[in-house]
Amino acid sequence: MTGWPASGKMSGMAIIELHDLHKTYRVHQKKEGLLASLTGLVRRTYKTVRAVDGISATIEAGEMVGFLGPNGAGKTTTLKMLSGLIFPTSGDARVLGYVPWERHNEYRRQFALVMGQKNQLWWDLPAADSFRLHQEIYAIPDAQYRATLGELTELLGVGGLVSQPVRELSLGERMKMELIAALLHSPKVLFLDEPTIGLDVVSQSNIRACLREYNRDKGITVLLTSHYMQDVEALCRRVVVINHGRLVFDGLLSEILERFSRHKIIKLRFHDGQMPERFDAFGEVLELSPPTVTLKVERAEVARLTGRMLAEHAVDDVAVEEIPIEEVIGEVFSTPVPQAEPA
Repeated sequence: MTGWPASGKMSGMAIIELHDLHKTYRVHQKKEGLLASLTGLVRRTYKTVRAVDGISATIEAGEMVGFLGPNGAGKTTTLKMLSGLIFPTSGDARVLGYVPWERHNEYRRQFALVMGQKNQLWWDLPAADSFRLHQEIYAIPDAQYRATLGELTELLGVGGLVSQPVRELSLGERMKMELIAALLHSPKVLFLDEPTIGLDVVSQSNIRACLREYNRDKGITVLLTSHYMQDVEALCRRVVVINHGRLVFDGLLSEILERFSRHKIIKLRFHDGQMPERFDAFGEVLELSPPTVTLKVERAEVARLTGRMLAEHAVDDVAVEEIPIEEVIGEVFSTPVPQAEPA
């Protein structure tokens, strides 16, 4: 333990605090073949899987933080620990001053978890019936319930759908209902695990706009996982990136470009189509559509190569751009993670 006070007092404006958080699983290794299977009945072999391997971070009130990592990085496991659904192997965490896995009722009334691949609404009943159940579970006064429901249905544009069976709603409409159910009790912290997965572009945009407005108006603290970088770019200034259960980056989204992107994009349009025959000396050709070319060049070489191109060829237009953020995040994921010291 870290010695944090048991009273649940928060340090400064910190809403979420993680300190050296670990979660390991002992997994049975089943070998192929009949003999190996028979041997496994009396002498099993196991391996230890480190789902979360020493994460430390602090998130302050009102922040919307992107929590990124490849599949199997430990994102959902971390959210489940912060929600009190599973216990850590070691380490500490505080959310709103509470230890999540102690499952205090006061804590459970102040956070919400939305998982894009899980449903909390009754499939064959109207969403309104599930909302009434949530009202009873969280003991929401009737006047507050009606006001909050009206505000959320207006914000999400689904006022005419709450009396319709959930199974008859589109995927985007169902996700809006899931958000309403999660926000009915006015939580101070919202954990979002892939909230836009499987949604069409319009539905994704609508969900983002609603989350942005709700965060602005209510000051709710949000921890968001998503494989859609548009979600993260639209909502989060700060990102926490993990890989193989270990923290590899914690900072502003804009800083990732400077720290991890080794390249930039140069787009050139040549005068009267007078293009060089070869571009090998300038960079990697991403797209060639005379009279324009798009090159990927080393970040440190941008100024020199651009100057050389302008000096040697007639160029009508030139633009220098950053690598798309999703590609940069891919580079972060591929960065080798330092191995932990043996215990």
